[in-house]
Amino acid sequence: MLDTFKHKGLRKKLVEGIREKGITDENVLAAIEKIPRHLFMDSSFLEFAYQDKPFPIGEGQTISQPYTVAFQSQILHLKKV
Repeated sequence: MLDTFKHKGLRKKLVEGIREKGITDENVLAAIEKIPRHLFMDSSFLEFAYQDKPFPIGEGQTISQPYTVAFQSQILHLKKV
């Protein structure tokens, strides 16, 4: 599966939405914008990949809501090494 300009644009829009919800850590936002979330989902559900919602990925598991991941990552105060 490819990471197209469309996917990159959808990630950028997702990051803007997460920023509006209060995430301020630029490293966290950059990581979300960089990681192709659609690669972790079945290709038939690509339209849901960049929504700020959890999504079932099988076996009773979900891929977490992007805001939740961003919030948890931000409160860790991680630093680049």
